Amino acid sequence: MGKGLMLALVLAATAGCTTAKGGFCAVSSPLRLSVGAVDALSDAEVKPLLAHNRKGERLCEWKP
Repeated sequence: MGKGLMLALVLAATAGCTTAKGGFCAVSSPLRLSVGAVDALSDAEVKPLLAHNRKGERLCEWKP
């Protein structure tokens, strides 16, 4: 998956809006990447990934 597409998916997932199907916790899950994928990310791409997972830890009680 290309970096741009991955970043777009992360940004869409972190929008946090409530839909007819439910809120963030109902429609989101932790983003888990392989070591190779993590090594290929820039700092700008890592920031929204971490923000998404930290939001899930705070709101949905996800475990690291």
